[in-house]
Amino acid sequence: MDFGTDRKFELADGVIQMMTGGSSTHSRVAGNIYFALRLALRGKPCKPFNSDMGVRVSATTVRYPDVSVYCGNPWSFENDPALAFDNPRVIFEVLSASTATLDQGTKLEEYRWLPSLDTVVFVDPVNELTRTFQREDERGWNDSTFAQPHDVHLPSLGVTLTPDEIFARD
Repeated sequence: MDFGTDRKFELADGVIQMMTGGSSTHSRVAGNIYFALRLALRGKPCKPFNSDMGVRVSATTVRYPDVSVYCGNPWSFENDPALAFDNPRVIFEVLSASTATLDQGTKLEEYRWLPSLDTVVFVDPVNELTRTFQREDERGWNDSTFAQPHDVHLPSLGVTLTPDEIFARD
């Protein structure tokens, strides 16, 4: 879905939708998450991607989470022309006033159907809080909303992100 413009689009149930731009706070927090994961996963079989990599959630829906992590090597990371993968292990969505309802509603339901997905993390950059959905087993998910800053544990990656890493201002 490259239209040769500087605009980004998602495919939602077969309908092309233009995505909104993010604020500097949104961009900073998404960058912090990507950077922390890139360092933590260096030399390991899992790799983080920013919002340029799509997640194919169905034949008619492609989403672009702020950060997604893919594990294993079903493709070559070198010279790979793929624009979307369908097997993320972890997804981060940085919330904004205009996207919070869609992210925590429709997108969460779509993501939960992906068999490879272990964790979805919603990050509130304004209040500096996180909400984590982790797959417990094939029957359900654990929803952890924190009322204060809290570490984000990603057991399937063997990584823990601290609030200082996620919300860093330097």
